[in-house]
Amino acid sequence: MAKILIVEDDESVRTLAARALERVGHSIETAGDGAAGLARIRASGGGFDLVVSDIRMPEMDGIEMAKAAASAFPGLRILLVTGYADQRERADDLNGVVLDVVQKPFTLAEIRERVGWALG
Repeated sequence: MAKILIVEDDESVRTLAARALERVGHSIETAGDGAAGLARIRASGGGFDLVVSDIRMPEMDGIEMAKAAASAFPGLRILLVTGYADQRERADDLNGVVLDVVQKPFTLAEIRERVGWALG
């Protein structure tokens, strides 16, 4: 299956998503904010099949992280997640960088489905 990085500052959401995706066979790594996520992406040489990141996080948000990651690793697949409509609108400028934006709260089935779509 796929190697996925989940970047999310809310530990409960991060854990929920990681468990949901591990249960269907994916290899999961996690990071608690955009700066840590970008560091993991760089350390892996862009070696993730997919990055699933919250938009709104302290230190470095998901949009800033996505831009930096896509600049360094143009083929990297990125899926953003947000619970805020205004943050979703900010992601509209990322066509060609981000595959889609998933609305929170999401169910386990929804996150599995969207990840499957992003990987497909």
